[in-house]
Amino acid sequence: MKYIIALFLTAGCSFLQAQTVLGRWQTIDDESGKKKSIVEIYEEGGKVFGKVVQLFRDPDQDQNPICDKCDDDRKDQFVLGMVVLRDLILKDGYYQSGTICDPNNGKVYKCEMWLSGDDTNKLEIRGYWGFLYRTQTWIRL
Repeated sequence: MKYIIALFLTAGCSFLQAQTVLGRWQTIDDESGKKKSIVEIYEEGGKVFGKVVQLFRDPDQDQNPICDKCDDDRKDQFVLGMVVLRDLILKDGYYQSGTICDPNNGKVYKCEMWLSGDDTNKLEIRGYWGFLYRTQTWIRL
């Protein structure tokens, strides 16, 4: 009987872990289809954040770029190690009320994100500028 209970607890924990957005995600450029970076999503103080932990750059590109177009506290910071997702909270089944920074243009957008339906290996990230928005799909590593 102990083994059956342990089996159910293990399976239940695996299911709960699969439902989380926490962990490492590969970002894909929605225009070129190329992988851009790996972002580690973590929780701190009840809010969710995401930090760039790896960049995929072409040989002719700066391998350690800085965000010279940013105009907040990220100005002139290296993109590698930069917290690009900030202050997302889980409400009504998805993460919202946060921001995302695009280091390519330095702009900060309102942001929300959610797991893609039944596929917990895909994360939809949506950035808003007024009523306009753009959505990217990130892949779990």
